[in-house]
This record gives sequence, structure tokens and C-alpha cells, in this order.
Amino acid sequence: MPLVHSFEPIIGREPRIIILGSMPGVVSLEALEYYANPRNAFWPIMAELFGIDIECDYPMRVQQVAELPLILWDTLKACHRSGSLDSNIETRTIEANDIISLVKRYTEISAIVFNGAASERYFRQLVIKRMPDNRSIELITMPSTSPANASWSYERKLAAWRHLLRFL
Repeated sequence: MPLVHSFEPIIGREPRIIILGSMPGVVSLEALEYYANPRNAFWPIMAELFGIDIECDYPMRVQQVAELPLILWDTLKACHRSGSLDSNIETRTIEANDIISLVKRYTEISAIVFNGAASERYFRQLVIKRMPDNRSIELITMPSTSPANASWSYERKLAAWRHLLRFL
């Protein structure tokens, strides 16, 4: 299985929410873009929630996110995985990103949102025990925006993701 690496975080202005995926899929890794698979609902949901123009090129989308109180990243920094599915991640090879540094640096963060259950599972396995005790940060698992999560319609995913707006 190949070793795959996540991207650097996209850090918005005065972030209050961290959105964590698990690990970018093959399409995203090849494009060097978060959520590059056109069937992934992430960018359409961000357009609905935050008014991001998703018809523009990726650098402009990143610039728009940088104006929002968000951080986009992944729970995992590296792992061995064939294909794009989280179920193909070799768990004995996982390494977490340094999410703790972001939490310590950006003291206004009040929510960590997981884009799917795998992201949350790896966070609880690798990161949570190092979280600062003096911070009240809500941990929220959202339905994955991945096309692999076909049991949830776009409308149902969007309705769940609207929960983020209460942290703004």
C-alpha cells in the first residue's frame, strides 16, 4: 500500500471552527486540492453555508476560506492506504497532524468538526488525550461529504452541516 500524506491546513481569519477530514482521497491528492472529487459535497455545502463561490478556481476558493473563521485540515498526517476509502487505511501506519498546536495557537476555537466518522475515530485514538484541559471545545461528527456516503442525500448532509453556523 502506498504512503499518502495530507496537505497543509488552510487557516482562516480568527478561526473558531476546525473542520477535519480523515485523509484526502486519490483525486484530491493528484490535484493537490482539498475535496477535489467533483462528486464530494464539501464545496457545495461550504457555498451554501458561507457563500463561497465554487465556480472559481481552487486558489480563489482557498482565499475565500482564508477570510472565514475556519481551519480546514485532516486528522491524519500520513498513512498507508490503497485507493480513497477510509476503510483501506492501514491503522498501524497512521500518524496524526499536530492539531494540538492549532488549538493552543488559536484560542477562540470552540468546535472541532469531523467530516465523517473515520476522522473522529482517528482523532479520539491519536489526539484527544493531548487536548488542553482548560479549553471547552465541542467535538461534532458530521456526515461525511464523500460520495462514498451515498446513504445520505445532499439535502440531508447540508441540513446536518448547518449546525456549524451556531459557532459563528
